[in-house]
Amino acid sequence: MRPIERLEKLGVLGPNLIAVHCVHVEADEIKLFSERGVHVAHCPVSNLKLASGIAPVKAMLDAGVNVGIGTDGCASNNRLDMFAETRLATLLQKGVSGDAAALPALQALQMATINGARALQWDNLIGSLCPGKAADMVAVNLGELETAPCYDPASHLWHAASREHITHVWVDGELLLDKGNLTRMDVKAIRANAATWGERFRQH
Repeated sequence: MRPIERLEKLGVLGPNLIAVHCVHVEADEIKLFSERGVHVAHCPVSNLKLASGIAPVKAMLDAGVNVGIGTDGCASNNRLDMFAETRLATLLQKGVSGDAAALPALQALQMATINGARALQWDNLIGSLCPGKAADMVAVNLGELETAPCYDPASHLWHAASREHITHVWVDGELLLDKGNLTRMDVKAIRANAATWGERFRQH
């Protein structure tokens, strides 16, 4: 019995389930995900680093499955970079499907924002900029030489810009990154602590 069939028999498949990775799902299982309202977290960097496979994201999206972007943990990703993750997701689906129009930039933006919020069942609070929702915002500088000219901001986010172009971050209206500088954390202390722990690990 395949894992998804087992989960179905146990009554696990439903809107409360976020299925992570899903690199080996078959067509009938994708259909079942859609029927049961299962959400999927797509983590392409982790999948490639561990040689796990490539999730059939285009097929899942075409079937109406809600797919968001994830990073998995630092042991199988290292950078935890949502920009790089989303860019790779778009490129992989184009490559494996043979369709250059697969997973367009705007759809990728939705996966990285509102789709993730839907998976968490928090889309009434986060995931898009609407009255009554938390003011979660990221400012991206697209005025640099390497990002000029900009014809399509959504495409530029994944195919020209990177996390290094983020200048400001607000979470629920609070400014946490100001012109590239963290407002609530001591970067020097964090680096010193990381170096200390790194040395301890090397000694063991």
